[in-house]
Amino acid sequence: MLKGVAASPGVAIGKAFLFYHEDVDLPHYTIDESKIDAEIARFQDAMKQTRRELLDIQKKSEEEMTEVHARIFQAHILLLEDPMFVDEIPIEIEKSRKNAEYIVKKVTDDLVDQLSKLQDEYLSGRTIDIHDVARRIIHNLLEKERLDLSTLSEEVIIIAQDLSPADTALMKKEYVLGFATNFGSRTSHTAIMARALEIPAVVGLGTITSEVKNGDLVIIDGSSGEVLVNPEESIIQSYISKQERFLEFERSLDVLRDLPAVTIDNHSIDLAGNIEIPEEIDSVLHHGANGIGLYRTEFIYIRQKEGIPSEEEQYQLYKDSAEKMAPNPVIIRTLDLGGDKFASQLQLSDDVDSMLGLRGIRLCLQRPDIFLPQLRAILRASAHGNIKIMFPMVSGIEEFRQAKALLDQAKKDLDQKEIPYKQDIEIGLMIEVPAAAMTSDILAREADFFSIGTNDLIQYSLAIHRGNQGITHLYEPLHPAVLRLIRYTIDAAHNAGIWIGMCGEMAGDPVMVPILLGMGLDELSMSPTAVPEVKKLIRSLTLKEAQEMTQKAFSLSTPWEIESYVYGETMKKFPELLTWISLRA
Repeated sequence: MLKGVAASPGVAIGKAFLFYHEDVDLPHYTIDESKIDAEIARFQDAMKQTRRELLDIQKKSEEEMTEVHARIFQAHILLLEDPMFVDEIPIEIEKSRKNAEYIVKKVTDDLVDQLSKLQDEYLSGRTIDIHDVARRIIHNLLEKERLDLSTLSEEVIIIAQDLSPADTALMKKEYVLGFATNFGSRTSHTAIMARALEIPAVVGLGTITSEVKNGDLVIIDGSSGEVLVNPEESIIQSYISKQERFLEFERSLDVLRDLPAVTIDNHSIDLAGNIEIPEEIDSVLHHGANGIGLYRTEFIYIRQKEGIPSEEEQYQLYKDSAEKMAPNPVIIRTLDLGGDKFASQLQLSDDVDSMLGLRGIRLCLQRPDIFLPQLRAILRASAHGNIKIMFPMVSGIEEFRQAKALLDQAKKDLDQKEIPYKQDIEIGLMIEVPAAAMTSDILAREADFFSIGTNDLIQYSLAIHRGNQGITHLYEPLHPAVLRLIRYTIDAAHNAGIWIGMCGEMAGDPVMVPILLGMGLDELSMSPTAVPEVKKLIRSLTLKEAQEMTQKAFSLSTPWEIESYVYGETMKKFPELLTWISLRA
């Protein structure tokens, strides 16, 4: 058994098909000085042909999937216009007097090497795209037909070193049960495409291509990230059973997509989706969420190769998201770099990677050159949909007022240019610092809404770094201190007449839902795939039952006692929940 990154959920069982990008014999020779211009022209012709091929693939994917996923290939097309890539090759041909095929390979390897040194998950995912484009150019230079997956004639599980988005778009999907790759991450284009196609996939396996032969029986569990090679018959049967239950489970939840999250006694709660990249909006809509409760904008910065995204680039992204989700809300969290998320190109201070350092709203207040363009972009986009603004890592009223002052400055900038925006846009903040929770009654007087970020609230309250493997057992969402902070914040919000949601991992955990519902939250925002499960649970109980469970939980003294009670009561009322948990584990 191999363990990798769970990229696309589901179970696939079938024969392995090892897919290798064809290794061509790459010519390497010196050209006469008089033929340099002709060699450069040959390269440019190959570029044009490659562009035509990519446009065809983009059109094909748009017809079979969505426009959003077709835009992935725009990144390939844009690479053909990137000066780091395109301009460098003619210069190298002229300088070294080497043939175009050799120079394309050399420039590609140099560029990939530079990106690899950045140790950035998103950029490492882009190296697959760069290799794919380069291979296309080389094949066109050699006038050789490129190997692809469009010739498949039987059902297989594809095993590859990597799969570019173009590979996944061209393959005959009716013959592809799943795929597993040596490289890749959950945020890579390939993983996004796999989820769009609803094909089980595991990436980042490291050595899968050397562990598998053509025709081997392979099981892929895209929910757990496990791949089994030539397992025993008893194991095969257990996974066949899991596969059937998973499909039945998915079908049973489909009927809930357009139904409201309302309890048996008619108490409703909003369910929203958390997203990191715009491509995930399709998943939010597909799984029946009625808004985006957390749009993590820092990933727009992390994805940037150099510098920071411009105001116009951000505006277009936010505008597209608002239009696609309208009339449902899109809550955009302003930049939350720092801690475990940072972008090296911003040249931030040495303590930016500290959980207690310069991060979140602290960073934004110190860097208005970064913050103001984002605020203007969000405001401009608000004219096109139901956008709300949320500030992260606020610890007290002073920071909140300073952030709102900069927002007012952004509004004045737009007023001077007569650029429209939503005048009454809602302004909220995340409650993820204990100081904010304990002064939430003060903050609520000047905020339109709260959203509780439990991931950080738990680690700051319990003095536990959530990334430290040695003390993860102490990371207790149901610790009495955490529950009291949550309840205090909810009461403070409601006493001030504002609504309050939760966007941390607790919000998407079905076992936690009765307690959160009983405490009076107005909204839960979670991974889009968790929405149907949470909705089903909410529609299966009464608000009174939830409130009784909450009251009992608050009478207990230890995290273990509370967890045992909550888990036991939830399983007693909803025994099918155990099946859901095992299928998603």
